[in-house]
Amino acid sequence: MAINVRQVYANLKHIDEVDPVTGAKYRQSAQEAIAEPGISLARRMVIADRLMQANHFLGMKTATNGDSY
Repeated sequence: MAINVRQVYANLKHIDEVDPVTGAKYRQSAQEAIAEPGISLARRMVIADRLMQANHFLGMKTATNGDSY
């Protein structure tokens, strides 16, 4: 199955607007894109950076008083 890099990136841009199950699917598709050798390194790096931002946001959103992420 071909990976649509633009769709993966677009999904990550809006990951904070979807339910947790959909967000998990978006993260999984991003991981698959990062692991795909047929995708250019530059594109994989852009996806990895956006995934890292999304994960950081999730950690900040779910961590509450006294919690650590």
